Amino acid sequence: MTEQTFTAMRRAMVESQLRTNDVSDIAVIEAILAEPRELYVPETRRSAAYIDRAVPLVEGRALNPPLATARLIVEAVTRPGERVLLIGGASGYAAALLARLGCDVVAVEESAPLVEMARAALGERPGITLVTGPLVKGHAEGAPYDLLFVDGAVEELGEALIAQLKAGGRAVFGRVERGVTRLCSGVKTEGGFGARAFSDSEAAVLPGFAKPKTFTF
Repeated sequence: MTEQTFTAMRRAMVESQLRTNDVSDIAVIEAILAEPRELYVPETRRSAAYIDRAVPLVEGRALNPPLATARLIVEAVTRPGERVLLIGGASGYAAALLARLGCDVVAVEESAPLVEMARAALGERPGITLVTGPLVKGHAEGAPYDLLFVDGAVEELGEALIAQLKAGGRAVFGRVERGVTRLCSGVKTEGGFGARAFSDSEAAVLPGFAKPKTFTF
């Protein structure tokens, strides 16, 4: 496929998938139109880069569907200069979009092959630091953050990540509830952390965030 073909596919994705589903923020739309999503999937899957589903990557992981990532970014209401802890950096796509919006992004990814994919796709992109490590632990060395951005769905967010937010910091993430994924947002206050679901949406489930099993008698 040619660059012109991918550009047309990107515009079609924006018009048919995003604008029709509450993604209308001009800055977010411009960032998505400017970022070649096909660079963040294996070469053999580039023709599927703009479908409205998760795209398989490596090691059982997938690139979050474009609508899920876009809705999370819109809900986050990012501001230039904000420090963002991105969990589930995967191949680098969400990090690239957040950096285009002026954020300083620390992207955590535990899959070494995905980190290598991200490095290849991003190059020397300013405003992005790639960190290899367990998703559930985040990157406490860089805390506190203004925004916790989880590019995928988890069963339980975990106190270790919430603790890395500053007071007044926001979080956006997908949540798995009885097999259904919902997009959520929340705010950390001095009294704790509260979140609400704002949309049902397919989202790539991230490893390591399963709730502890409970025993019933």
